[in-house]
Amino acid sequence: MQTNPYLYYSGNCEAAFKFYAAALGGKILAMVTHAETPAAAQTAPEWQQKIIHARIALGDTVLMASDAPPGRQAPMSGFSVTLNVAEPAEAERLFHALADGGTVGMPIQETFWAKRFAMLTDQFGTPWMINCEKVPMPA
Repeated sequence: MQTNPYLYYSGNCEAAFKFYAAALGGKILAMVTHAETPAAAQTAPEWQQKIIHARIALGDTVLMASDAPPGRQAPMSGFSVTLNVAEPAEAERLFHALADGGTVGMPIQETFWAKRFAMLTDQFGTPWMINCEKVPMPA
């Protein structure tokens, strides 16, 4: 079994996933608009190019998302997408890439469990944690 986060955006899913592909070195596996589905005829013209389903591979993890219909998207809260990396330099790189245009909750720094740890919300409203543990935690 694999757990994959599914995120909802308020019309900027495509921009978010293109940003993640560039910033995180991800590979977009799917980016389907409403216009490309059998339901296109029932979709409002201004919503045709919004994303109904997107998938991006980030290492061995998949992140999925879509644009939520108007009035159906709430701010993301109560979770963080966590990136675990082995090297402090990679943690630093990821933090600075994701923090660009976003809001830093905890600057990247050493903690009692991590060589580097940070918390932020990116420019698209997605909350992230960057974690580079001192000693890998048991599975």
